This record gives sequence, structure tokens and C-alpha cells, in this order.
Amino acid sequence: MVIGLDAVTSLSPASDSRAGEVLRLRREISRMQRRRSEHTLLPLDPAFAALLPEEGLQTGTSYTVSPSPSLVLALLSAASRKGHWCAVVGMPTLGVEAAAAFGIDLARLILVPAPGERWLAATSALAEVVPLIVVAPGTRAGDADVSRLSARLRDRGCTLLVTESPGTGRWPQSEGTIRLHDPHWHGLGAGWGLLSDCTVTVTAQTRHSPRPSSVRVQLPGGHGALEAVGAELTAFPALSPKRSSLGESAPPELLRWAEAG
Repeated sequence: MVIGLDAVTSLSPASDSRAGEVLRLRREISRMQRRRSEHTLLPLDPAFAALLPEEGLQTGTSYTVSPSPSLVLALLSAASRKGHWCAVVGMPTLGVEAAAAFGIDLARLILVPAPGERWLAATSALAEVVPLIVVAPGTRAGDADVSRLSARLRDRGCTLLVTESPGTGRWPQSEGTIRLHDPHWHGLGAGWGLLSDCTVTVTAQTRHSPRPSSVRVQLPGGHGALEAVGAELTAFPALSPKRSSLGESAPPELLRWAEAG
């Protein structure tokens, strides 16, 4: 059954009606009839600009990403603000209010929260008309299915972000990975306070740039969206005058940050 939520399209197929829902999804989005994208890159938020060599997501490709709703929304936000349609498949806990806080245009967001085993069919249908899609696979996809979907991504200029899960592993034919790690929440003291924001490290690695690149950001920040981390939040270890150069005597943490740029 297709359920309208303001301007957001939310589809939730169930049991034997799943195939019919996918067909209705095709009809629902056929009115969009997007021609092949003329863009070679989809934009990223400026806080993520240093992650990828091209400072954007390549079109016609797929990336493996951490299954963090905040990371997913942050990766969609810049493209949505530029007027691109976005879709999220298989993430029923993704919040619409959180998406709006990240600046995502809800009028151009399609949600397929519970496609079940039809997640691949739903993703393939959306790839015809939506330039940026996030999917959380419900099952492991076969090599032939992945090859067909990859060919469709290239043909339509669609970018696919596939979340990692224990049962599916890394997505085959992935252009690269974008992972979130080392979260640190702020706002709590010794028995007092409220969680205000979270500082995390996001690391990307691609086939054409195998050396990892990392940025430290607030995700979410104080206003619920992505924010760059200021110098006062990086908490670099203090160096004595004799250890001011990045030599062997520098703390390992500082060496890692210097290498990440």
C-alpha cells in the first residue's frame, strides 16, 4: 500500500503483495522519466570534501557505507539541496524529521522502508529515475543480479550507496568504502548533563585512491545536522618544544591525523 507522508513517498510491501507493490512503484515514478544524468559527480557536503579525490560521489557507481542513519543522511544532503531526487530502501528506522534537519528536500525523497526480499527489484526500479539511492540489502545478492544492477547504474548515471551488514558483506563491484568510526558523544558529565552532539571520524577509500582519507566531524552536530569540527574540538595531544616536528617521537594519534590530512 502506498502511504503519503507530506510530500514523501513511502512504500511498504508485505507478504504476497510485494511484487504488485514493485509494479506500482514503477508506475509511481514513471512520471519522473529522468533522462540519463549529465553529471559525472554528485556533490558532497563541504565537511566531506576531503574524503574523495574528486570531492564528490561518482555517478554510475556504487559505494559501500556504514549502516549509520546519520552518515546516510549526511551523504544525501548536498545532492538533495542541489535539487536531485534521493531514495532510501530497506531502512525503516530512518527518521523523516532527521532528514529535514540535514537539509534534505522531503518533496524529492522516496522511502521504501520494508521491501523484504524484493529490495533488489525496488532498487533496480528506482535506478531508472533516481540519481542517488541508499539501500540496506535484506539478503545477499547473486553475482548475476549485481552485474545487471551495476550495468543499469552505468546506463542511467545513478549512484548507489549500499550499507554494510553482517549477513551480506561488502558489496561486489564497489567503487570504494565510506565508514564511520570512533564516535565520541558530548554533553554528559559525572552524573549530569544531556547528550548534545557526537564527534566521529569518517574514512573513505576508493579503488583509484587506495590510501584512506579521513575527516573528523560532528554527526550529528548541535543543530542535528553535519558540522565540521573546529580546531578547539580536535583535542590534539600537546607537544613539548623538543617534539614539535612530526618525527618518530610524535604521539601515534597525531601521526595518524597528520597522515589523514
